[in-house]
Amino acid sequence: MSIKTVCQNKKAFHDYHILETHEAGMALKGTEVKSLRAGKGNLRDSFARVEGGELWLENFHIGHYEQGNIYNHEPRRSRKLLMHKIEIMRLFGKSREKGLAIIPLKVYFKDGRAKVEIALAKGKKQYDKREDIAKRDAQREMDRIARGKA
Repeated sequence: MSIKTVCQNKKAFHDYHILETHEAGMALKGTEVKSLRAGKGNLRDSFARVEGGELWLENFHIGHYEQGNIYNHEPRRSRKLLMHKIEIMRLFGKSREKGLAIIPLKVYFKDGRAKVEIALAKGKKQYDKREDIAKRDAQREMDRIARGKA
């Protein structure tokens, strides 16, 4: 089982508390797949929503494929995510709770198929972000001291 990561949403870990993660397939056009294989994906400011019992990925930018000519795709179009109906309804029910959102964490190829890892997440407050930064700095300082004495 080979996995090739295309892009990650590192800012999501800064802005959200990740509660649970799921894997979903993506319904893509040919030029989108080729662009993703070339690494032209950007998850910044993207999110997922449930509409009509289907899961859609919004605001995910896939750059144009250079050899795509007139058959090229729309870079920021809505893309359908492929999951079982029961999983989608469970995510929808949880995302209706106050402050919860469905956000993509990374896009990757698994055995030749494009997949997206989505997460049910709760937005962080400003003081949570500062607290995380302080913990990370304290851990770095402890590591630095431990290396110095070793």
